[in-house]
Amino acid sequence: MRINSPMGDYPVPCRELLIPPRASRYLAGTFTFGKSISLYPAEDSDRLPLRQLSDDLNRLKTVARFTSSQKAAGVRIIRDKHITGDEAYRLTIKPDGIEIASRTAAGAYYAIQTLRDLLKIYGKTLPAMRIDDSPTLARRGVYLDCSRGKVPKVKTIKQLIERLAHWKINELQLYIENVFKFSFDPDIGRGYSPFSADDILTIQQHCNAHHIRLVGSLASFGHMEKILALPKYRHLGELPGYNGHPGGTTLCPSDPGSIKLISQMYEEFLPLFQAEDFNICGDEPWELGKGRSKRQVKKHGLGKVYLNFILKIHKLCQKYNKRMNMWADIVLAHPEIILAVPKDIVMLNWDYYPEGKRMQRTNEIVNAGLSVICCPGTHGWQSHGSRMKHAINNVARFSRIARKYAAEGLLNTDWGDFGHRNTLGVSLHGLAHGAACAWCGTKVDHKHFTERFCQHLFNDKKGKLATALRILGADEGYHLYHALVEPFDLTKPMPLGSPLGYEPRVIDDQRITTKDLHNRYEMLKALHIPRVSVADEFEAVALEEFRLAREMDLLACKRMIIGRDIRAGRRVSATVLRCLNEQMREMMNEFARLWLARNRPSRLRDNLTAMNQVISETEAMMGKI
Repeated sequence: MRINSPMGDYPVPCRELLIPPRASRYLAGTFTFGKSISLYPAEDSDRLPLRQLSDDLNRLKTVARFTSSQKAAGVRIIRDKHITGDEAYRLTIKPDGIEIASRTAAGAYYAIQTLRDLLKIYGKTLPAMRIDDSPTLARRGVYLDCSRGKVPKVKTIKQLIERLAHWKINELQLYIENVFKFSFDPDIGRGYSPFSADDILTIQQHCNAHHIRLVGSLASFGHMEKILALPKYRHLGELPGYNGHPGGTTLCPSDPGSIKLISQMYEEFLPLFQAEDFNICGDEPWELGKGRSKRQVKKHGLGKVYLNFILKIHKLCQKYNKRMNMWADIVLAHPEIILAVPKDIVMLNWDYYPEGKRMQRTNEIVNAGLSVICCPGTHGWQSHGSRMKHAINNVARFSRIARKYAAEGLLNTDWGDFGHRNTLGVSLHGLAHGAACAWCGTKVDHKHFTERFCQHLFNDKKGKLATALRILGADEGYHLYHALVEPFDLTKPMPLGSPLGYEPRVIDDQRITTKDLHNRYEMLKALHIPRVSVADEFEAVALEEFRLAREMDLLACKRMIIGRDIRAGRRVSATVLRCLNEQMREMMNEFARLWLARNRPSRLRDNLTAMNQVISETEAMMGKI
């Protein structure tokens, strides 16, 4: 039997999958899970995904049990050396049973994830079909910021790993500046709820079980401001005092103590990771050439001075048998050095805008004989509800470039600039979309992806949550994020600074008009996050995070409107200001609760301090009315 598909050669059932397969076709008949079914693992490693399948079947009132008889199994896994690719699989659903064939445990794992998603679409009766599937890109990664505010609990990371693996992500990097407990100097992470070595090993073990490589990532040149703020390391800064940071943000490349510090950090950090690859970062050394290395830069050029320090780090990576990965922004800014970059270094080309210039220069990296990974972003940072349209376009276009230039992979980044008020729940859509594009980008239905996401993750079959997330994610800029804590008095500093040195001032920014603000406020006021039924705590918290995002954006809209009136000299009543503060306090309580539901406590106080400061300012204004 062949069912005609509205999408031509692409069959109906796979159109509904969140992570689409490469090829599939219908077979005759259907397969129905009865009251019980037997599951056959080819190896012990197959038991974990089969237990996941068993849990899903239990929700459908089917009892699943393991069997040692391949012939008696309703769902059986076999190893087939003729399957091409370690992550490839063949999933065959026939009226008399389901067979999964793969060369490796990873392929079987991914086949079961596809089968689990088919259950979400069809329930207990599946159309007979054959799926032949394998990934487009070898490295399909997620890069999670753990250093600008939120340090996730290990439990949260393990829960996230399970979702990422379900979406066929096979690499995770945690961005670490100072949030690691170094035994040679515990002061580096003190006060920031740092990860311990045991935490990293626990996370890695969970990654291994779900076929994800945990790749280490440690700031090693720029973005060192938290470490350089410590008195014992301030002398290593390129320009101490830069933008108010005691030691600046960048290591002085000509100071022998700089590479010595990195060597000490690597000695403890790198051996924890089993993965061959290691990300030294190396991006945005903002003050390089403006301070202690100014004379060197004048003589040799900034690119050469940068490269010389990178080569020292490269030697350290070789010492630990690591293949060095690094962000590509400085190399592309100084193309005169690109041919001198060692050919075993992987360049991470990041660009977060659909028409970004660096994204279009990926070919320069490839033409220089270097491996490249394309790095778009979720656009969750500096936003409460995300910039969903930007994220979809950014990831879709960068994944096309990755395929065009045979990149090693796609590393989807999720940052937390300026206090990391953006929640993990809001970023999940972008992470899932990146996973789909990395696995089989040519098959992704970008237009309807949000409906698929909400159906698979939140059981939203009517599309109401998808509509709500699109409204929530309609933010085009950074205005509402910063307006939430911007003082009305322009003479007061912003409470959460940046190593960039600028303080975002958005209340008077006319790129968003007062009419636009009122329209956005009314849209958010009418927005309702539907109460859908979810089976797991992780998704339940995400739904609460969506509601929190709505409240924060509502308050930010209100603060921008009121702030413009105040700065224009128009009278604002004490009643309006009092109501504003009451809403801010209510939001703060929910913000703190949800922060602590997923994350360690350390930098929560920075955000609460910022919110309390604007409350105090408003109270002082009320006293003068």
